[in-house]
Amino acid sequence: MTTAAAFFDLDKTIIAKSSTLAFAGQLSKAGFLSKRSLLKAGLAQAYYVMFGADHDQLEKIREELGELTKGWDETEIERLVEETVDEVVAPLVYAEALAIIDEHHRAGRRVVVISSSPIQVVKPLGKYLGIDEVIGTRPEVDEEGKYTGQLEFYAYGPGKAVAIRELAERDGIDLSASYSYSDSMTDLPMLEVVGHPVVVNPDKELREMALSRDWQIMEFERPVTVRTRLVTIPAPVPVISGAAVAGGIAAALTIWALRTRRRIA
Repeated sequence: MTTAAAFFDLDKTIIAKSSTLAFAGQLSKAGFLSKRSLLKAGLAQAYYVMFGADHDQLEKIREELGELTKGWDETEIERLVEETVDEVVAPLVYAEALAIIDEHHRAGRRVVVISSSPIQVVKPLGKYLGIDEVIGTRPEVDEEGKYTGQLEFYAYGPGKAVAIRELAERDGIDLSASYSYSDSMTDLPMLEVVGHPVVVNPDKELREMALSRDWQIMEFERPVTVRTRLVTIPAPVPVISGAAVAGGIAAALTIWALRTRRRIA
């Protein structure tokens, strides 16, 4: 049976910050990061929230993280994230994203998070948020379970589209009936691979691209404590959908979008 899915980027799409950098404080307390590295991570987080990250910056982050995490124990990192995920992530999750994820589930669509963050971070986050499946960057691990500083798979740019196509082929997902959500121009490949691309809090370049293609644009603005889930979310706010969103489906998918914008003819 062919099914449809909704693919979500994680950082600045579901949560308001970089998922990897968000755990810098806990990593420091556990002895994985020095004070200098913690300060650097904090500055990087602030920059990321304000300006986002382009291709060159993400490549630099990848290289630095590879060097920084070399020798870390895979199991210890995943356990640390699992134990602190509520404390770290709960205040960062967009209420709008939770509502749309819930609507996709109600419509029978599979929800997949695909993030360039390490799978050891993305997996506990996905479980915490009630996501069906996660795809993340896979760091190379040696025979002792330690990070080597290299990557087996980098879930970034074209790599995300490749992973989505592989999942679709494996599980019979109809990509033409599926949705993708992201904030960054670097995720253009994952937006183009589905029939219904939606840009969220887009950077300048992606916003211009979305307007030129009449893709739906959403602004997520309200981080909410996950423990409250949908209970505290007010009544749906009607919005104008882009051409990529079909009539009856649009109302469900845009249930909590505070604002959307489309090109004016």
